[in-house]
Amino acid sequence: MIGRDEFVAKRSARWDELERLLVDKGLHRLPPATISRVAALYRVICADLMRARSLGIGADVTGHLDVLASRAHNVLYAPKPYRLRALWDLIVFGFPRAFRSNWRFNLLAFVLFYLPFAVGIIGALHSTEFAEGILPRAMLRAMEEAYSQGFDDGRATGADAAMAGFYVHNNVGIAFRCFATGIVFGFGSMFFLVYNGLVTGAVLGHVIHVGHGANILTFVCGHSPFELNAIVIAGGAGLQMGYALVRTNGLTRTASLRKRAPELFSQISGAAFMLLIAA
Repeated sequence: MIGRDEFVAKRSARWDELERLLVDKGLHRLPPATISRVAALYRVICADLMRARSLGIGADVTGHLDVLASRAHNVLYAPKPYRLRALWDLIVFGFPRAFRSNWRFNLLAFVLFYLPFAVGIIGALHSTEFAEGILPRAMLRAMEEAYSQGFDDGRATGADAAMAGFYVHNNVGIAFRCFATGIVFGFGSMFFLVYNGLVTGAVLGHVIHVGHGANILTFVCGHSPFELNAIVIAGGAGLQMGYALVRTNGLTRTASLRKRAPELFSQISGAAFMLLIAA
């Protein structure tokens, strides 16, 4: 049976190495190779601790190993500190990368939204009845009234805040539905992209048709490029979610969805940032 001194002599070098590495306190300060070494030594220490207990090695040794393993665990699995740099990297690098790598889904979402959008504009420009077949007459009248006057005189600060709050609430709701309903194998995202594209186009076409085109276009040009494309991106993410549930590549649906989750998160974060700019 191996004795205490022999057990410690064979393994103490690795324990001391881990002690030295843990002095830095925080993996974010260590290079990748060192992080890998800490993880490897942590596994070794855990194995040594179990063996020391099974062999009945002294309490001083098992106590030391227990503390050392706990320290390594806390360093390896501690929550990462929040940094503005991480948010910057997500929006500037992670979001565009995820968007490009899933361009087919985003192209499909673009077509599903903007084709009905164009139909809505053209139909409402030529016929009031077309617009009334899509939206209640009362809502169309409200849109006419809202854009009957221009914005040359500006808005009061309170009105600006109220308008921003309205657009955040409304557009986040639309984008959320376009994304979240993708859980129904993508069909929900398809429906809401088509529906919202048609409604948005019909409103725009109708207001232009009744003579307030300059007013609504002045307003729309300021925020719609961000707003509408954010909705398209959210819908594209919903289509990706639905596809992950249909084509699992041998995984369970939950595992397939979890595998795609980082890219979905990047795209939804980018869409949310665009909606904030639009508001």
